[in-house]
Amino acid sequence: MRTHYCGEINADFIDQTVELCGWVNRRRDHGGVIFIDLRDRTGLVQVVYDPDVEDVFAVAEQVRNEFVLRIKGRVRARPEGTTNPELSTGEIEILGKELEILNRADTPPFQLDDEDTSEELRLRYRYVDLRRPVMQERIMLRSRVTRLLRNYLDEHGFLDIETPMLTRATPEGARDYLVPSRVHAGKFFALPQSPQLFKQLLMMSGMDRYYQIVRCFRDEDLRADRQPEFTQLDLEMSFLDEDQIMGLMEEMIRGVFRDALGVELPDPFPRMSYAEAMRRYGSDRPDLRADLELVDVADLLQDIDFKVFAGPASDPKGRVAALRLPGGGRLSRKEIDDYTKFVGIYGAKGLAYIKVNELANGVNGLQSPILKFMPDEAVMEIMRRTGAEDGDIVFFGADKAHVVNEALGALRVRLAEDLGLMRDTWEPLWVVDFPMFEWDEGSQRWQALHHPFTAPKAEHVELLGSDPGACLSRAYDMVLNGTEVGGGSIRIHQEAVQEQVFDLLGIDEAEAREKFGFLLDALKYGCPPHGGLAFGLDRLVMLMAGAHSIRDVMAFPKTQSAACPLTQAPSEVSAAQLRELHIRVRVPEKPAG
Repeated sequence: MRTHYCGEINADFIDQTVELCGWVNRRRDHGGVIFIDLRDRTGLVQVVYDPDVEDVFAVAEQVRNEFVLRIKGRVRARPEGTTNPELSTGEIEILGKELEILNRADTPPFQLDDEDTSEELRLRYRYVDLRRPVMQERIMLRSRVTRLLRNYLDEHGFLDIETPMLTRATPEGARDYLVPSRVHAGKFFALPQSPQLFKQLLMMSGMDRYYQIVRCFRDEDLRADRQPEFTQLDLEMSFLDEDQIMGLMEEMIRGVFRDALGVELPDPFPRMSYAEAMRRYGSDRPDLRADLELVDVADLLQDIDFKVFAGPASDPKGRVAALRLPGGGRLSRKEIDDYTKFVGIYGAKGLAYIKVNELANGVNGLQSPILKFMPDEAVMEIMRRTGAEDGDIVFFGADKAHVVNEALGALRVRLAEDLGLMRDTWEPLWVVDFPMFEWDEGSQRWQALHHPFTAPKAEHVELLGSDPGACLSRAYDMVLNGTEVGGGSIRIHQEAVQEQVFDLLGIDEAEAREKFGFLLDALKYGCPPHGGLAFGLDRLVMLMAGAHSIRDVMAFPKTQSAACPLTQAPSEVSAAQLRELHIRVRVPEKPAG
């Protein structure tokens, strides 16, 4: 029905006849001459209809926005002074000779160029929303990225292998979506949170290198970068150590950014230990675009009378840290109060500060309600450690270490964004040397920081029995501009070590056999050393597209309440369907009388 796409037509086509199809982006009637901007996924082109051909002009008069058209015409240069350099087709226009209305359209529920349209409305009419150029660019970027990933992996010996969507429920950190079985009454499948166990089994099967662009499902609380169903690039490799895996993966990501965006990422990516990331940035996914760092000052404040600082400073699980904000002395009291409320979201009880007015005057050149509680020597040493200068402000966090890290870690990013201190660069990073376990106060037991199949460092295996809290894992996360885009580890490939980890996590032999018996059995039959990782494809494309939510790079996402306004899912099903699935329907009793 067409010879070309709209966005392909340029000055090279002048005097040629072309046939195009698309949607009407805009129709203008200029004193008897009708201009139609015809749009498809490649862009738009201007088509001109004049009254010389009466029957065609009569059709053009009927055209309205979002009508679907097929046109035929001759390409010509636009008159001098009317070119549009912002369009790839801006030097030309098409003199329309034929026009066919393939389909009419009602007035759309919102204008495609209306930036204030609510997300709820955009998702309700997603097929209209996806016509917007920005959305089409994002979906096409996603397609390019997946193609580039597949090409790289194919070239490096990876096999594209599917794993089951219906499997058994296993504890992986989030609630499962369950699917009742009609054939096996009272039993359920689970939709996979990830293909973790299957990809390990594939390594035990000798597949050597596996990948899959796979849908995953987690029934968890949602936010901007979470969805109940999302897409991973899932990978697993045999006979490689973590350095080799990280080298392969960063080469792949460098190639994707180069070919999709024309961006050159560093070679190699920097690496940082988990401990250093938490100490300097309060986060295991630090955003390196901002040169703001946390500085420990607890050793200066352990013996002071100010219990707000002295308590956490003397607590082995506490932390007192300072965060210098260059030029922050200009912040108003209201702004400081707003930041105090912000850190309260993360459990902080307050936000102490010192404004640096004239450092040359010592403590007398500083301004803060907490100065009277702190020795002058300690205050001046804090100024030295943080590198404070006139016009700065120094914020403080004092509490349990995890509260200080979360609060000041989030604050440094918020401050950098608000005050324009965030560089417009790409800052990738590998975070390594994660703790193997973390202690859960609620259950009073150890929990795996990643998952229970992560291998400990070889030199730390003996710590599993003596000091689990000091045991480091062979895990690694790829972070980009403060977002974790991928994470993985070397896996446990020895049955004895896997059983030891299960025991440490409070998973007894009976529970281990029930939930992971097939994996434990497979470990007995020749398991190679192996490891892998998974990239959050939605997150990666979100960053590359400059979008603010993964919903903006997914064709048909759910809302933050895990609903689909387009299809009205989830929905009720009939009582007959429920009975067929052996699910009892409880009928509410009628009130007496």
